[in-house]
Amino acid sequence: MRIPKKVVDFLGSQSFVIVSTLDKDGSIHNSCKGVVGIDKKGVIYLLDLYKAHTYKNLKSRHYISITAVDEDRFEGYCLKGKAEFLKEDLIEPEIIKLWDTNITRRITNRIIKTLQGQKSHSGHPEVNFPKPKYLIKMKVEKIVSLAGKKQRRQS
Repeated sequence: MRIPKKVVDFLGSQSFVIVSTLDKDGSIHNSCKGVVGIDKKGVIYLLDLYKAHTYKNLKSRHYISITAVDEDRFEGYCLKGKAEFLKEDLIEPEIIKLWDTNITRRITNRIIKTLQGQKSHSGHPEVNFPKPKYLIKMKVEKIVSLAGKKQRRQS
C-alpha cells in the first residue's frame, strides 16, 4: 500500500510514534519508538533500543500498528500492518546515522525549549539511550486518520 505524501510528511515531523503489538495473552502492548525511514511504497522503518516486549511479541505475532498524533493541529494517523525485523548486525550504517541525527535533533530541541523557558525534561534522557538492538520493518496494510470527519473535510 502506498503511503500518501501527507502521511509521510506528518510521520517525519514526529519525534516518536506509539507502537502497538500483541502480547502472548492477546492483550495490547504499547511502546514508544523512533521512525528512521519511510518508503512511500508502504514500508516504515523503526529502531528498537531494547530487546524486550515488542521484540518478543513480534517474534510470535507479526501484527503491528503505529500511532502518531499532533494535538495542536488536531491531526493523527494509525497505520496497521505486519512487521519483520533485522538483527543489529544487519542494520545499514545509513539507518544508524539517521537515528543519531534524530537523537541530536531531539536533544537540540529540548535545549532550545529550556532556553526559551518552556517546560522541558530537566535532563536529556536521549543521551543515555543504548545503541539500537534491531530494526523493525513494517509493511503498511491500512491507514486510519484519527481526525474527526469535519477536520478531514477541511484539510
